[in-house]
Amino acid sequence: MKLIVALFAATAALGLIGAQSDSSAEQASVVHIASFAFQPANLTIDAGDTVTFINDDTVSHTVTASDKSFDSGNLDQNAKWSHRFDTAGTFNYTCNYHPTMKGTITVKAAQ
Repeated sequence: MKLIVALFAATAALGLIGAQSDSSAEQASVVHIASFAFQPANLTIDAGDTVTFINDDTVSHTVTASDKSFDSGNLDQNAKWSHRFDTAGTFNYTCNYHPTMKGTITVKAAQ
């Protein structure tokens, strides 16, 4: 009986380890807006990935694509905005309020 309980406990523990490793494989891409800069300024992702932008500054910013394919609108302090990139390519973006703030998202084609 003790052997059965030990085997059950070991199996449950292995199941938990597997679940933890599966969930950690799915990590979201995040760009922080801090000190009037996008951090990181350059990010490479896969097609279908979502990027979340978080405004850590005390002033408002935007995340606006140069080709106008996406625009966060106004992001106040601590605001978050996410965009899913389904198309491969290079997407340059800036802040409408502070045009010296620039970033690039490179989206790799799905394999």
